[in-house]
Amino acid sequence: MAGRPESRHEAGRASRNRWGGLFFISLGVALIIVDATIVNVSVPQIIKDLGITSSDAQWVQEVYTLVFASLLLLWGRLGDQYGRRRLFVAGACAFAAASVLAALARTGPELIGARAIQGIAGAAMLPASLSLVNAGFRGRDRGIAFAVWGSTIGGTAALGPLLGGWLTTSYSWRWAFGINVPLGFAVVVGTMLLVPESRQAGTARGADAAGSALSVLGFGGIIFGLIEGRTYGWWDRAGQVSIAGRTWSWQVSPVPVAFLAGLACLLAFVLVEMRRNAAGRAVLLNLRLFAIPSFRNGNIAAAIVSLGEFGLLFALPLWFENVRGYSAFETGLALLPLAVGSFAASGFGAQLADRKGPVWVVRLGIALELAGVAGVGLVVGPGTAWWATSPVLFVYGVGVGLATAQLTGVVLVDVPVADSGQGAGTQSTSRQVGSAFGIAILGTVLFTTLGTQLSGRLASLSGVPAGERAGIVAAVKQSAGAVIRQLAADPRTASAASAAKESFSQATRLTAGCAALFLALGLLASFSLGRADAPRRGDAGAAARTFGSGDADGAISDRAVRGSLPTSPPRRGRSPERPRWRAGGPGAA
Repeated sequence: MAGRPESRHEAGRASRNRWGGLFFISLGVALIIVDATIVNVSVPQIIKDLGITSSDAQWVQEVYTLVFASLLLLWGRLGDQYGRRRLFVAGACAFAAASVLAALARTGPELIGARAIQGIAGAAMLPASLSLVNAGFRGRDRGIAFAVWGSTIGGTAALGPLLGGWLTTSYSWRWAFGINVPLGFAVVVGTMLLVPESRQAGTARGADAAGSALSVLGFGGIIFGLIEGRTYGWWDRAGQVSIAGRTWSWQVSPVPVAFLAGLACLLAFVLVEMRRNAAGRAVLLNLRLFAIPSFRNGNIAAAIVSLGEFGLLFALPLWFENVRGYSAFETGLALLPLAVGSFAASGFGAQLADRKGPVWVVRLGIALELAGVAGVGLVVGPGTAWWATSPVLFVYGVGVGLATAQLTGVVLVDVPVADSGQGAGTQSTSRQVGSAFGIAILGTVLFTTLGTQLSGRLASLSGVPAGERAGIVAAVKQSAGAVIRQLAADPRTASAASAAKESFSQATRLTAGCAALFLALGLLASFSLGRADAPRRGDAGAAARTFGSGDADGAISDRAVRGSLPTSPPRRGRSPERPRWRAGGPGAA
């Protein structure tokens, strides 16, 4: 029967549907990743049009990341319970609706509120997208699907400034949000038509309310502290501080308070989850997953790599715009080689993993990232042209495309399909927390070095009065270099502008060196993932790679995978469902 022409025809249609579904999943991922960076180049125009303060503008940028990172774990678990496709589609609808609100915003609070809703929706989409890929692809196709998913993240992170610069310059900053509406509609329709539902059947519907609240508050406090440390002060309050319209009157900065509260909540979260896991009750996070070596060590490696992986995207656009004098659109074009390299990696990453093993590709990707970041540190200077940075950014992009995709696959390869949402949420959270730490550290390095270097250079200039030096240093730091153009336009401060360009370039070089150091640590951490030249045998990883040892549809045998986990009280009626990619469209699982 399997050889009948109609059966082969149906199989071909199912395969086309599956890859078409991956396209729309990747498009949804592209929306939420681009939106994290697209606004950065639009901020000056937003300030001008809405008449908002610099503090409000900062929250327009940062509230998205804060809400997004805080909710990843919660949404990942809810996707396991109620349906991953359902959560992905609901998130896409909410994201498009929030984009309409952002595009029509007339005040700062309206725009900030819309960005917060975008963060909530994006947090629902990201772990659901990864869970759908993890549950819907098998064998070699699974490696290719992860390569496409990972390259989408790496590539679109660099495309955000280009797209935002083009829309803001040619049309309006409002189109940076408005463009999400037709694309979001396409994501919803394509996903509903081509992607089957996937959920963990028989799951107890009881909610882990305490764990959910503690998780959101814990990660929210940590991410808030990392984002706002440089602005509000890491310990003592830096000037006047206002949060959500309320003045912070304590002398101590809100940052250490947020850190302390966040750590306390996370500690309480772990204790609550341990107790609920032991009792066999519904949990937000199945702690038994950390008994899987690939999951545990892969998350550690991912967090360390993330410290240096995207920190460069924080410093480099500032250098292009404020030292080289590029427009927002020109800066996006200068960063384009990174996106090209990341997308190019998806073309050969899966084949390379087949021949050499995914861990080998992870290490190669991190090594290329390290080489690219170090190369940026070597070539950056006040007179460096875009073409000098293009080759090293391309190498960096290839590394991001290889490492992100294959490391994601390594982290999830032994995770039971039924727990894909939890695994995806944990993996995404570890990356977000690592990235936030990295940006906080690298941002501190960048601006501390900038201030020190500029103070020293101004002291050696006879044309800059001593009384003005401190003000120039403060202005350059607080504006992230944007004031350099004004200094250069005034003959009286032209020499100070040259000193600022030299100092900013030196600070960027040192920042790139620190990012390279983090990536080197990540490369060392990747050796905890096991041998690079051979698949693991005799464990859940072998079952995950044979694909078909369990069910007729080729899904991973959940019993085989669970055989590697510590035992715990069984849950009544537990029988995980698996998605079937049918020829006629999505089938309910």
